[in-house]
Amino acid sequence: MDGNKIYGRKVSIIMSFAKGIKTPSSPMLTEVGKEELYLYSLKKMAEQNAAISRYNLTGLYGNNAFLYKGNECLRTHKDKKYAMIRMDLYRFKTVNEFCGRSQGDALLKHIADCFRVYESEYSVVGHLRADIFTLCTPYQEMEDLIKIVTSLAEKITSFPISCKLLPAFGICISEYGTDVSLLSDYANLALQTIKGKVFSFYSFYDNDLRKSLMLEKKIENEITTALKEKQLEVHIQPKVNMKTGQIIGGEALVRWKHPVDGYLYPNLYIPVLEKSGYIVDVDIYVWTEVFQFLQKLIESGVTPLPISLNVSRLHEYQKDFVEVLCRLSREYKIPPNLITLEITESALAEDSAFLFQCMGKLQEKGFSFSMDDFGSGYSSMNMLKDEPLDEVKIDRLFLRNLGSSKSRTVIRHIISMLAELGLDMIAEGVETKEQEQFLLECGCYKAQGYLYYKPMPLSDFEKLL
Repeated sequence: MDGNKIYGRKVSIIMSFAKGIKTPSSPMLTEVGKEELYLYSLKKMAEQNAAISRYNLTGLYGNNAFLYKGNECLRTHKDKKYAMIRMDLYRFKTVNEFCGRSQGDALLKHIADCFRVYESEYSVVGHLRADIFTLCTPYQEMEDLIKIVTSLAEKITSFPISCKLLPAFGICISEYGTDVSLLSDYANLALQTIKGKVFSFYSFYDNDLRKSLMLEKKIENEITTALKEKQLEVHIQPKVNMKTGQIIGGEALVRWKHPVDGYLYPNLYIPVLEKSGYIVDVDIYVWTEVFQFLQKLIESGVTPLPISLNVSRLHEYQKDFVEVLCRLSREYKIPPNLITLEITESALAEDSAFLFQCMGKLQEKGFSFSMDDFGSGYSSMNMLKDEPLDEVKIDRLFLRNLGSSKSRTVIRHIISMLAELGLDMIAEGVETKEQEQFLLECGCYKAQGYLYYKPMPLSDFEKLL
């Protein structure tokens, strides 16, 4: 961070404690002397105000006072290595709701006492707001910091209360900055990566996390431009009838051809887009490209094959989800029966009434729905029994260990069950002749995978028709 910005932030913190101060004027003082006296007076006032600026409930420093005192520690003790520890309780609001406000306040006082143990002339403790506590402390080894958060966690969770307490700690060492506010922000970023996890209660801000966050920010910053400049390319992976080898359709996939970095792996940017919500924009971009492609085929006299479109779970928050697909169908004059909408098993498992309502409306229009990644870890037989599905895609993980008799038995019974339910089925990730032969023996005749075709540009897929 720019040194002037850090200095400006420190001065603003001092100023926040020194409002209303009047500096004495003297004709004997030079301009430099007046400035020094003014800054000295500001500092004294800030010290006095910091001393009394404490959180009412716990008596610890509030946000501004903590930032001021923490920066003073770093400035005064430059010979020491410092670290910022930030703590947050998972779902603290439920403590007040289920145990009562008085119990919640008692818990906060207990946490403050746990942190206060580490307060000294070299370290500062703060209560920033609600259940957020922080500690700016010197250390020698990283293990020292782990011992501190471990001790704090044990003491906090020992508080006698009927709610389960899950404290999470983010830790950032001063190697990543010399401003307490910045270190606190970084510690918070580390904290957010493990907040709510039962078996991980602390996390360090390090270079790996920094690179990950920088990559996320880069993707978020550049995706809008990528959409405008059509850097995103739609590829199709053909689906085949394993008995005949005939292509029976395809799945639309997105590939990002970055102007500087080249093709980016989907597993690099898809999770970021899902996390940020941009996946909805990307999905609609892909849908539009596919509808345009199908229109081109029809207008050129080529008989099109059905194409599957991926639907993110975030579309359940898109109130015009149904209308967008219906509009594309009308605008490009594409019969809905040429479109299959693939929704992941995990999204269906969330049991969203709105999503299922949308599925029903789209099926009435002629669209069909496929459960993607069936068996990847979230499966529920109730979904197969009750929800409006037309097809199930058997996850590639099932095919990885055909040498196991248990794996073969599971796959065989899944295929038999799907056939008895009257659901269409297709196997994903078929890569060997052994897998193909086994699926055919079990009664599954449709597949996609590298044994047949890799994902390809639209122009290459068109040549196969």
